[in-house]
Amino acid sequence: MKTEQAKDIIDKHIDQLAENLDSGHSEQLTEFLSTMAKLHRYSLGNVLLIMAQKPDATHVAGFNTWKSFGRYVKAGEKGIAILAPMTFKNQESESPPNEADKDEEKSIRFRVVYVFDVSQTDGEPLPEFAKVTGDPGDYSERLKGLVRQLSIELEYSDQLGGALGVSRGGKIALKEGLDPSQEFTTLVHELAHEILHQGDERKGSTKTSRELEAEAVAFVVAQAIGLDAGTASSDYIQLYRGDKAQLTQSLDAVRKAASLILEAIVE
Repeated sequence: MKTEQAKDIIDKHIDQLAENLDSGHSEQLTEFLSTMAKLHRYSLGNVLLIMAQKPDATHVAGFNTWKSFGRYVKAGEKGIAILAPMTFKNQESESPPNEADKDEEKSIRFRVVYVFDVSQTDGEPLPEFAKVTGDPGDYSERLKGLVRQLSIELEYSDQLGGALGVSRGGKIALKEGLDPSQEFTTLVHELAHEILHQGDERKGSTKTSRELEAEAVAFVVAQAIGLDAGTASSDYIQLYRGDKAQLTQSLDAVRKAASLILEAIVE
């Protein structure tokens, strides 16, 4: 597969996703967010590429990475094409370089590389993460540790006007007495607001889109640790409307926030 072909696949999937959402069908978005939970270390474009080629992929890596785990790609298995960035030095200009030009001396291009899903390999078993069902267990304390690390104050209150949680820019308040699962997903939701919506970067977003993004982050993180995300996330997701550019920006924001949280709480 060539780079341009890979980019075409990404564009077509974003187009299809935008069309489905615009006509009220959210199943593909829910499927995408579930895949993002499994492949949260990959870029938005590469998640779409992997979904297009192997929708049931759960854990992908390159040939040599699998080999380092004591696993080997089965004979005849077809690789999954993704895009990998490569840095190139720009051609030297006739003018002597100066400090202002240093950042322009290199450019990034993409090339196609191939990865394989765990189902395409044999060998040593991979270490299993602890199974989570209705209780997030140690993940809750790790999540609270991340909140502290980001210098966000966490408090509990019974004066939230019916809300389960509130993000106030540097402070998160949670309703007292939530069960462990509710507390975890609500804290992820409010932390997503802190990460995505408290600065100037996304000022143009609407209240609805902000809620959808925060709930999508909660959905991805809950799925990634094996926690039942319930129906609240899908209910929010079904409300989404937007053009391709807005959708792409929103999904990438969700991916980055979920990845930041998961990198901190998943060992």
